[in-house]
Amino acid sequence: MSAVLGSVRRRLVEGAAVTEVLEDDGWRPVPDDAPQPFDLPPVQPWRDLAGPAPDGTLLPFAPSSFRDFMLFERHVVAASRGMARRYLPAAARFASVVERTTRRDFAAYRPKRIWFEQPIYYFGNALTFVPTGTPVAVPTYTAALDYELELGVVIDRPLRDATVEEAHAAICAVVVVNDLSARDVQLREMRSGFGPQKSKHFQSSLSGALVPRRGLPDLDALSGWVRVNGEEVARSTTAGMRFTMAEAIAHASRSEQLFPGELFGSGTLPGCCGLEVGRLLEAGDRLELGLDGIGAIVHDVVAATPGSGS
Repeated sequence: MSAVLGSVRRRLVEGAAVTEVLEDDGWRPVPDDAPQPFDLPPVQPWRDLAGPAPDGTLLPFAPSSFRDFMLFERHVVAASRGMARRYLPAAARFASVVERTTRRDFAAYRPKRIWFEQPIYYFGNALTFVPTGTPVAVPTYTAALDYELELGVVIDRPLRDATVEEAHAAICAVVVVNDLSARDVQLREMRSGFGPQKSKHFQSSLSGALVPRRGLPDLDALSGWVRVNGEEVARSTTAGMRFTMAEAIAHASRSEQLFPGELFGSGTLPGCCGLEVGRLLEAGDRLELGLDGIGAIVHDVVAATPGSGS
């Protein structure tokens, strides 16, 4: 859990959802009749249907929407290579020969031209976020559950045709995002031309607190890490984004209205998904991932349960 003053969390206390703010003397509840922290929309009770976590942790806020960008070139290349190794082994062997010969990334693994020209994103399912600590059930339709460590930022004001400076000023808080993925399903869906669907929309997760943007170091200087069953499998950084988060949000606002409470993901930090390290999740695993100074997400992975709503 982050120790940044002004951080906001929500917990279930004696059957009631309580919002708390971190002050000098510890976590203090926000009165029901007080303005919501960060001027974000209030959380409707039904948004907590997937929680709380066993320790009472609730979502720190309810995202109004979720745009997930893909800002790290090294993740694009390494994840594409990992996907080929797992599902297209003959093509992966050919690509490996080409890479050893040319000492360059295989062309099909590199981002397309548009990736360099504008921030690329997809719309995720903002309604299926769960808080850290929630057990994650493997969907019944996949044999390839994966995690993805990302930086998430939240805006606190309406934006439309925003400048980069206006977009930067609108970022009120940051949070750790885990974009869960069903890789075997994702490969088929991406070939449809309509982007990810059931491979992404079943569940994502957030760390336990919203951390105020003010006073934080640059968002491109954060350190991230992933552990599976106690073993560190990745350590990375938010450095090297093709576009800043402010540039990405400004792009999203072009001739489009954005609203307070919308969540924007950076895309996966390089090395911080199972495809890249060659280790997907299985029932019985314990997943921990986080950003230093921001927070962490912890999940126990459990077997698929048909009809459970997972």
